[in-house]
Amino acid sequence: MSNHILIKEKINNFKKKINVASDKSISIRSILLASQAVGVSKISNLLESEDVLNTLKAIKKLGINYKKKSGDYFIEGFGLNNFNIKKKITINAGNSGTLARLILGLLVKSKFKIRLIGDKSLSKRDFSRVIKPLRLFGVNIHSRKNSLPIEILGTDYLRPISYNEKIGSAQVKSCIIFCALNTPGTTQIKAKKSRNHTEQLLKSLNYPIKVNKVNNIDKISINGLSQFKSFKHIIPGDISSAAFFIVLTILSSNSEMIIKNVNINESRIGIITILRRMGATIKLKNKKIYKGENIANIFIKSSRKLKGINCPSYLNSSAIDEFLIIFLVAAKAKGISTFKNLGELNKKESPRLDIALKSLKMMGIKVERKKDNIKIFGNPNLEITKNINIEKYLKDHRVFMMACIAALSFGGKWKIADKDSINTSFPLFLDILKSLGAKIN
Repeated sequence: MSNHILIKEKINNFKKKINVASDKSISIRSILLASQAVGVSKISNLLESEDVLNTLKAIKKLGINYKKKSGDYFIEGFGLNNFNIKKKITINAGNSGTLARLILGLLVKSKFKIRLIGDKSLSKRDFSRVIKPLRLFGVNIHSRKNSLPIEILGTDYLRPISYNEKIGSAQVKSCIIFCALNTPGTTQIKAKKSRNHTEQLLKSLNYPIKVNKVNNIDKISINGLSQFKSFKHIIPGDISSAAFFIVLTILSSNSEMIIKNVNINESRIGIITILRRMGATIKLKNKKIYKGENIANIFIKSSRKLKGINCPSYLNSSAIDEFLIIFLVAAKAKGISTFKNLGELNKKESPRLDIALKSLKMMGIKVERKKDNIKIFGNPNLEITKNINIEKYLKDHRVFMMACIAALSFGGKWKIADKDSINTSFPLFLDILKSLGAKIN
């Protein structure tokens, strides 16, 4: 069966209400924390994507049982440090950097060696950022090139650390927090601002974690070895999945959309701030708070007058997974859009910054780059009539979805490879597009 799609025409106008995929970050974190809780946790509306299913497979290998009943997942944990491992095992994280980096923080007391592997894309990514702090805790962890495969052997002599996380990586921060759960004493983290789902989940469980915000830094303290009880959690929609439909609506003529029940955590909504500054009409309705997370329905309508933006770097961490799709709005906006310090994009599933610039140039958009800073020269009259071929890029789901939105927004005849990549985060992406009237072969 072919693993590419063809899109030969723009989407017609639409007015729809949709639900998008459940939040992947919260789905993975909920599973991992349920594996450490005492008792049976219930997780509803869990994202059933490859990354999340690989997380379930991982805890199963570690001796944690789960079952699915009436759409809900029930996970039986036995508390901190209570994985049932009786021999050396291998855990395959697939394409998931979140799973790979976070689970290392929970394996720090294993009495047997555990080997962590991943797919071709994940095996190219940098793990020094988590290896370094874990070694400071006293963990035995080995990797030839600071990448997968990694071998980790636990220790009974963990020591709390003080760590300055300068990247703005929620995965690094969460790995350290997970290791701190299993470490006696108080671990201190000074972390550059990033998504904070781990902290919010632990707070909802009344775990002794404190977070003080000072400018763009979170000062976090975690007391280790405090057991916590099983919990119930309902996973909201993922803003990163909603982003593609937000932009599709903005760039389509005479269209409106409501995306229901989306997580609008302040550490994740950089895209909304950026697009509003570019002239987009986006409203948050029916706001509520669920276990520390802000949730709302997102209303979007077509935007006729988009303008360029000088995007401040402090918004980068809260929009890091959405820049590919933001660049499409910049391509249609009047004027020049400037984005700075985007080197972290090239450390994702694929070199996204490189791919984004190549894709924009293929679309006929002028782009200038100086190191990790770029300028996009927008064209409000952008219409594509030529053939465009988007190749396979290390199974990067966001490259595939970005190309689909570009094709449906700007026209042209597009051949887009690697449709199976969406299974890592948003298996129903194409089905929802078709429900809006998109013609996809």
